[in-house]
Amino acid sequence: MNDVARLAGVSLKSVSRVVNGERHVSAPLAARVRNAVDTLGYRPDLHASTLRRTDRRSATIGLLLEDVGNPFSAALHRAVEDVAREHDVHVLIGSIDGSPRREGELARAFTMRRADGLIIVPAGPDQSYLAGEIRADTPVVFVDRPGHGIPADTVLATNALGAADATRHLIAHGHRRIACLGDHVRIATAQRRRDGFTSALRAAGIAPEVSLLLPGLHTAAAAEEAVLALFRRPDPPTALFTSQNMVTVGAVRALHRLGLHRRVALVGFDDFPLADLLDPGVSVVAQDPATMGRTAAEALFRRIEGEGGPPTEFWISTRLIARGSGELPPPARGSSRVG
Repeated sequence: MNDVARLAGVSLKSVSRVVNGERHVSAPLAARVRNAVDTLGYRPDLHASTLRRTDRRSATIGLLLEDVGNPFSAALHRAVEDVAREHDVHVLIGSIDGSPRREGELARAFTMRRADGLIIVPAGPDQSYLAGEIRADTPVVFVDRPGHGIPADTVLATNALGAADATRHLIAHGHRRIACLGDHVRIATAQRRRDGFTSALRAAGIAPEVSLLLPGLHTAAAAEEAVLALFRRPDPPTALFTSQNMVTVGAVRALHRLGLHRRVALVGFDDFPLADLLDPGVSVVAQDPATMGRTAAEALFRRIEGEGGPPTEFWISTRLIARGSGELPPPARGSSRVG
C-alpha cells in the first residue's frame, strides 16, 4: 500500500479508503489510486486486514450444502447470498456430497480462513467437532437437516407433514398400493418423509408393505433403475411417492421408458425445474428453499452481531402442488393396464 501511495502521490489513508470501497472519495483521487493499483499489480491482504480490525471479522461466511448443482441447494445458496450481500459479506461455498468426512474438511477449511459463521446442511451423525468453534464465538446454523452434538439454531421444513399430505393425496384418488422411493434412511429428512408416508397409510387403514419401501436411492440413475425393477414384478404398485427431487427425476424417466407416465400416479417431494411442463405435469410437495436460506442467514447474522439465548428451531411449511401426475386414478379392477 505504501508503494501504491507513493506512485499515486496520495496518503496511505487515501489508498486504504479507495481499496476498501469507502464513500466520499473524489473521482480523480480514486482514479489515480486505481491506476497505481493496476500498474503495480497490488492485491489486498485480507488476512492482514482482519488482524487490524477491532472486531476481528473477515466479512465472510461458510455455506456447506449437499450438492451445489441440485436445484434445492442452488435456491438455498442464492437466498443466503442475498442476505450476505445486505451485510457486505461474501459467501464461501462447498458441496458435502453426503460425506461426513467432506463435511468436516470443509468446515475446518472455512474456519481456518476465519469465516465469521457457518451454515451447514449436515451429512454426518455428529457435529460435536464444531464445539471449539462455538466456544470461539463462531456461530453455526443448521439448515434442512438437524445437527447433533452442539447447540445451534436450526431451520427445517415440515418433512413428515409434507410426506403425509402427498400420501393422503394419492389415497384420496383411489390408490392403495403405493411405493415409497427414498434417499438413505440415515439422512434425517429421508427418515422423516418415510415416517410421514407410513403414518398416513396407517391412518387410512392401509398396512405399509415392506417390499414397496425402497430406500437408499441417492441419485436419479439409482431411482430410475429401482422403478424399472419395480414394474417387472407381477404385482407392481399403482402409485409412487418419491421423497427427493433427484429420485423424482429418475422415476419420471423410468415411467416414460415404460410408457406408464399417464397410467401410474406420482407425487414427488421437492419441486424441480420444468416439472410443470411435462406430460402430465409432476405433482409435488414443494419446499421453500428461498425462505429456508433467508431464515438461516438472518439467524446466523443475528448471532454474529451478538444475539444470545438458547438455540431456536425454525419450521418452514411445505405445500402440495397438484399438476396432473398425482391425480391419475388406479386401473379399474381386473385391468392389466399397469404392470
